Amino acid sequence: MLHGYFPALLGGAVATIQIALSSLVIAMGFGLLGAAAKLSRWRALNRLAQLYTTLIRGLPELVLLLFLFYGGQLVVNQIATAAGLGYIDIDPFVAGVSTIGFIYGAYLTETFRGAIQSIPRGQIEAAYAFGMRPLQVFFHVTWPQMVRLALPGFANNWLVMIKATALVSLIGLDDLMNRAGLAASAVHEPFTFYVAVGAIYLGITTISMLLLRALEQRYSVGVRRLQT
Repeated sequence: MLHGYFPALLGGAVATIQIALSSLVIAMGFGLLGAAAKLSRWRALNRLAQLYTTLIRGLPELVLLLFLFYGGQLVVNQIATAAGLGYIDIDPFVAGVSTIGFIYGAYLTETFRGAIQSIPRGQIEAAYAFGMRPLQVFFHVTWPQMVRLALPGFANNWLVMIKATALVSLIGLDDLMNRAGLAASAVHEPFTFYVAVGAIYLGITTISMLLLRALEQRYSVGVRRLQT
């Protein structure tokens, strides 16, 4: 099957999933920080978050990936050289994951901000009136509702992020696309291998949609009961 390269493609698929999940964690961190900055009363934080989301969402992902990957290495090594540490070779996995996470953090910023703004302000004020502290309000009032409201947009961003991991093969990561390219070059059958890659990506996104749909239904149980 696939000239014996099928196990290699499965290994690349596992690497792709690892890249996507690691990038998601970083993107969620940037998204939460960006949403908090946009909702902050501090104007400087508002402007910084606005600049972040505007620039990232306005540039092609491939351009950003290459710019941040090579530019980040340049900046890090300039700092290291100035500090007398010598040349630092940044691991492609770390660089790729960090770059994708930074890019999609801008999209999740808007997703989380919109979800938080959709929560009735009276609920938060009532929680403070009952003597709850800010962290308690966040975890008991804001977070559960934000998750439910943000899930549709979060799901869309996750699916796009999975497909965007194909770009990391350009910076040397041993992912699904990289392995498919090597196999296609070896046997001179690019169509066969890229069809297989498309099928694997479709399988990953289909499973993701099913899991996210189940999660959305779980968080909507209380809402459906109230509506009925």
